[in-house]
Amino acid sequence: MFPHERSLVERLKDKPFNLIGVNSDKEKDTYFAGIKEHNISWRSFWNGPKGTSGPISTQWNVSGWPTLYVVDHKGVIRHKWLGNPGDEKLDEAIDALVAEAEKEVRKDVKKGD
Repeated sequence: MFPHERSLVERLKDKPFNLIGVNSDKEKDTYFAGIKEHNISWRSFWNGPKGTSGPISTQWNVSGWPTLYVVDHKGVIRHKWLGNPGDEKLDEAIDALVAEAEKEVRKDVKKGD
């Protein structure tokens, strides 16, 4: 998934989009090595020494890896996938929500004129 995630970050760098990752390595040194090895340029959090049972995955009810959440600009979870849904399906979901966020911003700007 890392190559596709990198392409998303690059393609949407000037858009209302953020990618956030959660790493389940039990050892913090392994987490940092993975960040470097895979050239992770987006925010990525370590889930702690309990790995997949750490605090982030527990709070978000993650039952398998990867679990993907797509959250809109209002903080509402719009999609959740256990496993990778495929690049095309993921891109479609993200692109639709980015367009929705941009449309709302344009509408708010017009109101301010």
